[in-house]
Amino acid sequence: MADNRFLNRCLCALLAAASAAMPGLDHAQSVAPGAAVSGGIWKAAVPPKPMRGEFDSLDPLGVAAGARIKADCSLNWINPDDGKRYCFSSGTSLEFFLDMPQTNLRRAQAGWRKLTAARK
Repeated sequence: MADNRFLNRCLCALLAAASAAMPGLDHAQSVAPGAAVSGGIWKAAVPPKPMRGEFDSLDPLGVAAGARIKADCSLNWINPDDGKRYCFSSGTSLEFFLDMPQTNLRRAQAGWRKLTAARK
């Protein structure tokens, strides 16, 4: 019990010190449940509009294998040679692709030609 009181006093002292050091900090602010919080620390990380990638935003490794694996472009790579964006469905897919990007890109382009020809 004594340990909890000591920890509570330390926590209160730390909060008081933080409030004094940062006058604009209001740790008593609350947000109503369900209310949208605008921006925050993620405002720089979230693009203003959804990103699109080559191959209709399908994972290039899936395309190379003849599969349509949808990717949301949160994991992407931009080809430094032509500036085109490629979207990946997982970090593993992106890492595997980056082991040999030009080779994997050629395989994906060949797979894309087959996928789009099959649609016609």
